[in-house]
Amino acid sequence: MIHVCSLAALPETVRATGASHILTVMANVDQVQRPASVLEANHLKVSMDDIIEHMDGFVAPSEVHIEQVLTFVRGWDRRAPLVVHCYAGISRSTASAFAAACALNPHRDETSIARQIRAASPIAQPNRLIVSLADKALGRQGRMLRALEAMGPGAMTVEGRPFRIDLD
Repeated sequence: MIHVCSLAALPETVRATGASHILTVMANVDQVQRPASVLEANHLKVSMDDIIEHMDGFVAPSEVHIEQVLTFVRGWDRRAPLVVHCYAGISRSTASAFAAACALNPHRDETSIARQIRAASPIAQPNRLIVSLADKALGRQGRMLRALEAMGPGAMTVEGRPFRIDLD
C-alpha cells in the first residue's frame, strides 16, 4: 500500500501506517527529518521543484529523477507501506505515487489508478512533467497522461490530506 502526504503530515503518517519506506520528492530535501522507525536505506530523497518546464534557478523533474524513483519503488519489499511525500502532498508526491503504482502493476489500467487517486484525494494534482517522464520510462505510450485528463483537475488548496493507493 502506498500512502501520500505532505511534509507536515509525514511523521504522523509513518507512525499511523507503520510504513517501512519513505520517498521524498521536493526541492529542499535537507529539511526532511526521517522518522526513527524507518531505516536510512529505506528513505530516498529526490530533490526537484514543482515545475512542468525548465526554468532558470529551479530544478525541473528529469529522467534521472524518475529512474531513481522507479528503482527505489521496485526495490521496496511491500511487507509494510510506502509513504510518498512532497512539501504540500498535492503535486510531486501524487505524480510519484501514480508512477509507483503503474510501475508495480504493469498490467493495471492507468485510468483506474488515476481515478482511485482522485477518489482518495479531491485535491490531488499530479505534476504533468513527472507523469510524462514516468509514462515514457514505463513504456505506457501516453496512457498515463491521458489518465490525468480522465482524472480531471484537483480542487484548490494549500496542503493535501494524507491518502492511500491500494496496489491490487
